[in-house]
Amino acid sequence: MRKLLNTLYVTMPESYLAKDGENIVVLMGEKEQQKKFQVPAHNLEQIVTFGYAGASPAVFQLCAERGIGLTFLNQYGAFQARLQGKINGNVLLRRKQYRMADGEEAVRIAGRFIQAKIINSRSVLRRAVRDHGAEMDTGIVSAAAHSLKRLSLSVLKMPSGDTIRGAEGEAAKIYFGVMNELVLGDREFFHMQTRSRRPPLDPFNALLSFYYTLLRNDVQSALETVGLDPAVGFLHRDRPGRASLALDLMEELRPYLADRLVLSLINRRQLSEKSFIVKENGAVLLKDEARKEVLMAWQKRKQEEITHPYLGEKIPIGLLPYAQALLLARHIRGDLEDYPPFLWK
Repeated sequence: MRKLLNTLYVTMPESYLAKDGENIVVLMGEKEQQKKFQVPAHNLEQIVTFGYAGASPAVFQLCAERGIGLTFLNQYGAFQARLQGKINGNVLLRRKQYRMADGEEAVRIAGRFIQAKIINSRSVLRRAVRDHGAEMDTGIVSAAAHSLKRLSLSVLKMPSGDTIRGAEGEAAKIYFGVMNELVLGDREFFHMQTRSRRPPLDPFNALLSFYYTLLRNDVQSALETVGLDPAVGFLHRDRPGRASLALDLMEELRPYLADRLVLSLINRRQLSEKSFIVKENGAVLLKDEARKEVLMAWQKRKQEEITHPYLGEKIPIGLLPYAQALLLARHIRGDLEDYPPFLWK
């Protein structure tokens, strides 16, 4: 099991990354730059910057040599680029991955991803009814959970990737169709009309998109760590620049890692109307201070522990992408008969 290392989030637009010996240093100030933060490189797994201001070539070299992922997002969390050093893993694992992605086994693995996503989405609904049933229309939410159960039982019998994608779309419509019932804090402001991505058109969607970007980055890093090619997936079609396998694997993790955290932030009233801005095109985005709070909640969540349902071990939640990437690699290699997705109980 890989040791959980830290992710450094650089959120201030005037920040500059420099190297001092074996340390990553964050400098601030446009003219006279002052050292604000320093961390040994061996304590870092990845660095994520928002609104990139600059980094020295020495930082690029250190990150590449040490296998530290260096990801660049714009100031609102949209992915722009990622620096990658030497490719991990062996050629035999990737050749097997490519063969499986082009064969009949791709449908079975895609079904595993989406069945787990639907089951975990249903768990989010059922947990909400259990904990806050008096504050919502439990009939509507329970009916949605029942429909998701029906879909989850049928996914593995579907004959093609297209039918599985259709089931995923139907499940998402059911799931997000009752999401407003799960919102207990300022329901009028955080009301979701429909799932909107590029751009997010309401605060709930803005939070989902922000966390999904962070999750995708973590999953992509995990896949690279175990030697798999993040670009070649089983469910999402190949497209230049798309990390299709990362999008595949994060499907089962979205409800547990991202959706529940969004609901917690809203229902605990940690965010309000003052936390967001609305652009001329209707896009709703997080303000700087709110983004810091959202990032702190993400990091705190990743430090919590969970007993992995398949491995039977207690691990930090932040290690879930690595655990699942490792299990997927073992299945592709032939060490496991089937891929065991993460199922939240």
